[in-house]
Amino acid sequence: MGGTVPLSEHEQRLLDQIERELYAADPKFAHAVRTTNPQSHYKRQVIKAALGLVIGISVLMAGLVVSKGTLSVAISVTGFLLMLASGVWALSSWKRMTGIGGDYDSDGGSAGGRAPRGRQQSGFMNRLEERWRRRTEEGS
Repeated sequence: MGGTVPLSEHEQRLLDQIERELYAADPKFAHAVRTTNPQSHYKRQVIKAALGLVIGISVLMAGLVVSKGTLSVAISVTGFLLMLASGVWALSSWKRMTGIGGDYDSDGGSAGGRAPRGRQQSGFMNRLEERWRRRTEEGS
């Protein structure tokens, strides 16, 4: 699971036929879909999130300047929450754009090629257990 499987000849012919029909039916849409780069979409999201972060900082500072007690706290908390949400959005978009922090596939391995933390620990634990067995056998 998680790997790519090549298409059969029949499936490839069907895909080519669907693509030709799409170009014939709506060439503008087909061209837009073919040339769209997902990284540019995530780059725009990172820019929007950075703008949200700046706005959140501004709202937080405005809350500090306002001298009315409860209103000041409400404005500052709103600014902080906006900063927090923008930061999370920017981080998740950045991860998707760069491919860092790949998803784990269904058998527990990571799509990025690294073993998940649990498996690294079990290997470590296996080495410790093996060392312990050797020490107890040598000491007996």
